[in-house]
Amino acid sequence: MRIVAASFQIMALPDPESVLAHIEAAGRTCYKSEDKMTPDSGREFVARILRSGHESVIEHASATVRFVCDRGVTHELVRHRLASYSQESTRYANYSKDRFGSEITVIRPLFWAEGSPQYVLWERAMREAEAAYLELMAAGAKAQEARAVLPNSLKTEIVMTANLREWRHVMRLRCAGAAHPQIREIMLPLLDEFSRRIPVVFDDLRAQFAEDIAAFAARGGQ
Repeated sequence: MRIVAASFQIMALPDPESVLAHIEAAGRTCYKSEDKMTPDSGREFVARILRSGHESVIEHASATVRFVCDRGVTHELVRHRLASYSQESTRYANYSKDRFGSEITVIRPLFWAEGSPQYVLWERAMREAEAAYLELMAAGAKAQEARAVLPNSLKTEIVMTANLREWRHVMRLRCAGAAHPQIREIMLPLLDEFSRRIPVVFDDLRAQFAEDIAAFAARGGQ
């Protein structure tokens, strides 16, 4: 059994040099004010529409992210319906095969210190689930049948594409203190990265969650 940390990979992101111009060109169609566009006007235009709450304009740009997380986190992600998803399928992924190392991979729970009583109990449960899965496969079960014993902590990969307005909505909810710790584990550093790589659009959210992002980084986050 392998134990890994949750992570993310940005697969597609708007070009920082053109995204503001693209959003501005779309937004100015509403007012027929395209003649006011300049090489530097995009930043203020996008900031102004965000301040006014006219966020539909930023739906004209999107981003794609691959998450490596546990299946409990993906259950929360896919509740955001204004997005497209492609997820690793336990119906077809046969973890008893060599290409998976003939073992399952699980996500380390960040809220229990390794060696703590809770962690030891969790790890034991994961190993028992793995043993049951492999025994079922050896007994002739299909992957889609044996998956019944796989744990919520099972590592999965999910690719998510959403427009920038929806990403703002996702991060506003999933970076909040009331969100599950394991979804915050990936969303806080992702928000930090989005703010760094996409001008203006995520700056206000980055400022809102700045202390949480810094605290996570100090713990040795992604």
